[in-house]
Amino acid sequence: MVLNLLVKKAVIPVAGLGTRFLPITKAIPKEMLPVVDRPVIDFVVDEAVNAGIEQIIFITARHKTAIEDYYDISPELEEALLRSGKHEEQKELRKISTKAQFLSIRQHEPLGLGHAILCAKDAIGDEPFAVLLGDDVVIQGRNEAPAIKQLIDAFGRTKKSQVAVMQVPREEIHTYGAILWKEGNEKGGVVQHIVEKPKAGKEPSNSAVIGRYVLTSSIWPLLEQIKAQGGSEIQLTDALSGLAKGEGLMGSPFQGQRFDAGDRAGYVELVLAQAKMRKDFKAYIEEK
Repeated sequence: MVLNLLVKKAVIPVAGLGTRFLPITKAIPKEMLPVVDRPVIDFVVDEAVNAGIEQIIFITARHKTAIEDYYDISPELEEALLRSGKHEEQKELRKISTKAQFLSIRQHEPLGLGHAILCAKDAIGDEPFAVLLGDDVVIQGRNEAPAIKQLIDAFGRTKKSQVAVMQVPREEIHTYGAILWKEGNEKGGVVQHIVEKPKAGKEPSNSAVIGRYVLTSSIWPLLEQIKAQGGSEIQLTDALSGLAKGEGLMGSPFQGQRFDAGDRAGYVELVLAQAKMRKDFKAYIEEK
């Protein structure tokens, strides 16, 4: 079988409850929290689009319709802007809905990240695809490619599924999936196994998996096998370890500054970093 190396579809799971941001997430999806005048999710979408992704598949839940609305056309609002002579604002608003082809698939039960990705099987088919977590934001420097594009390029070179990795302090690795390298180190290489949230003293390395992946269709039977075995959740980490034992899995470091916008402190850091980059806020922040 000839492997298709074109990655044109991306899955963005956004069905989580966002409990770390309660009480605001009782009414607003965490992915829609504002970063000045843009929601968190829009940074993730732009990363995918700038990497050449043409179709974005949101894995949603019943309380996440605000995300779908944001990327839909708003005729009434656009008409009101045009009546007010705000033609540039109307054009910018329309651009949001035309960034890519958007598809939403509802995850009816919170059965884990692996299950969320499995929900996209029929939409993806046999193509390789990208996965970007909706609250994991990576901001690129001036001459840096989007983080997911860096993984897509690595996939093109190696023809192996990819996970993004970064180095974290040993005292923090217990909150991540940690890489056990088969052939590699912090500069990347072949993954032997991923240990999910390792216990202190049991860390295989301080190479942490973060929310960017490029996967082949070989992930589907692995996820389905986990589903058939039962249990409360289907963990992506288990399927990734299955890929590592089978056709192979690569760990790829990336350029860019990563913000965990699903964490309160990480979200505030993102807001401040973006505000500093804008002329209308930079002077104010520096004065403070």
